Amino acid sequence: MTTKLLTILFVLSSLFVNGQNDKINWMTFDQALKKAEKKPKKIFMDMYTDWCGWCVKMDQATFTDPVIIAYMNKNFYAVKFDAESQDTVVFLDRTFVNANPGKKRSSHQLAQALMQGKMSYPSYVFMDEDLKVISVVPGYYPPDKFEPVLNYFGENAFKKEDWKTFSESFKGSVEPKK
Repeated sequence: MTTKLLTILFVLSSLFVNGQNDKINWMTFDQALKKAEKKPKKIFMDMYTDWCGWCVKMDQATFTDPVIIAYMNKNFYAVKFDAESQDTVVFLDRTFVNANPGKKRSSHQLAQALMQGKMSYPSYVFMDEDLKVISVVPGYYPPDKFEPVLNYFGENAFKKEDWKTFSESFKGSVEPKK
């Protein structure tokens, strides 16, 4: 059986046993950090903006897919982070703010730090269990292209195979930012 078929069978059996969970368990960054303190798990951050059309498409098409939902909820603390947020965030004893609140398209310092100043939306920040950024993957992905990305990080394949080699195995990928 292929990996995809096994994943689909796993998801369907999970839904049958546990009842259907029809959405990703999104949380704030602070909530994810608190959960990670008690039970370490990778963190997935969806960096979006209100004006980003591809971000909306990702929400409507990819983040509603049952396979994506099940995998995300099982393997990651999922965070939605508005990259232009006005909120103050404390992370690793450092305070992050939006330095220009109210200014159009002013990005939050946390988004700038995690994305290394390469502000592209949507982008996805993958963090390991020690809260270190593994990689940032920019762009829109339909569900069938996003599933291998989630598996690559969720199953620690990034420790054995570099992104370029991995991403050549499926179309529609882009080089993540390190």
